[in-house]
Amino acid sequence: MRYEVKAVLAKQGTVRLEIDANSEEEVRRQIAKQGGIVLSVHRGFSGWSLKSSPSFPLVHFSQELLSLLTAGLSLVESIETLVDKEQDATIRKIVQDLLTRLYEGVTFSRALEDYPKIFPALYMATIRASERTGDLVEALTRFITYQTQMDEVRKKLVGASIYPVLLLAVGLLVSLFLLVFVVPKFSAIYDDVGADLPWLSMLLIKWGHFVHERGWELAIITMGVLGAVIYSVTRPAFRASLTQQLWRIPAVGERMRVYQLARFYKTLGMLLRGGIPITQALEMVSGLLQPHFRPSVEAAAQHIREGKAISDAMELERLTTAVGNRMLRVGERTGLMGDMMERIGSFHDEEIARWVEWTTKLIEPLLMAVIGIVIGGIIILMYMPIFELAGSIN
Repeated sequence: MRYEVKAVLAKQGTVRLEIDANSEEEVRRQIAKQGGIVLSVHRGFSGWSLKSSPSFPLVHFSQELLSLLTAGLSLVESIETLVDKEQDATIRKIVQDLLTRLYEGVTFSRALEDYPKIFPALYMATIRASERTGDLVEALTRFITYQTQMDEVRKKLVGASIYPVLLLAVGLLVSLFLLVFVVPKFSAIYDDVGADLPWLSMLLIKWGHFVHERGWELAIITMGVLGAVIYSVTRPAFRASLTQQLWRIPAVGERMRVYQLARFYKTLGMLLRGGIPITQALEMVSGLLQPHFRPSVEAAAQHIREGKAISDAMELERLTTAVGNRMLRVGERTGLMGDMMERIGSFHDEEIARWVEWTTKLIEPLLMAVIGIVIGGIIILMYMPIFELAGSIN
């Protein structure tokens, strides 16, 4: 439940907070832990809200923690510093809870496990491995580099899709405006012309009459269909089914596979460099992949347990490409398998980036041509009766 709290906190004075808790007593305990005094507590609205709750900035938190550790502060001193500087009440509470757990004597990785929705399993595994080696700085550096690279690839994909989506949306809106508002006006003008018009113009005029007579019914049906589409898109089962259909398209499916492999090898490489065994790393990485990949990952882990080489196991389960397999064999000879897997991921990222750039350059002019033909066709069909009348007068 969410509670709206008015309280007095040390060094902050009177503040208003929103706290997630199971009861009012738990809210008061949380405020008391911070050395504060509760003035009032009200149960807040926990449904849909225009104001979204702030998400925990994991990469930013890791970067600040890394800077403090590099400067020579201990882990507890670094967390204390982050608590003192944090202004957001929700984030401050999370960091304060981590600090409290450290005061109790638990390890950092164990403290992170109290917030599984904030700190992913990969992050906790990296920290846990660093506790065995005593090199938390290196572990944080690897994770920040990994997450930054993954975010960069995601931004490139999103950025490349923005212009085509906007182009398509604008074209659809213009076409709908012409069909819903402009065509009905023209159809009223051509009522007396009738049978002498081309059949496509007649079809357009009949559409205008239909919109004029059944406009409200059409609007209700359109809103219902739009609502059903939005609801379907938000359902995980529908998205999974749509993804499966995309995988069956040869050109698109292969690129989606390469993108999955890039994530797979980058994550696997980071875990191996952190000292996590290959079979355990494979089990952790399988959750990041599409569901139909997971049996292959489990089978590859089983092959490795049985004594097969990593490159052979990956090739047998189709978890690599021709280039990736050769690079894996080099990694096996040199013993730098973690570094080689990260290089494989970077190689596939560059391949995906080139494909996205090429596809975008191809799709944009095609979309413009299609939208131009549709809008131009509607306008020509609207004005064709005028051309016919002019020809009759001549």
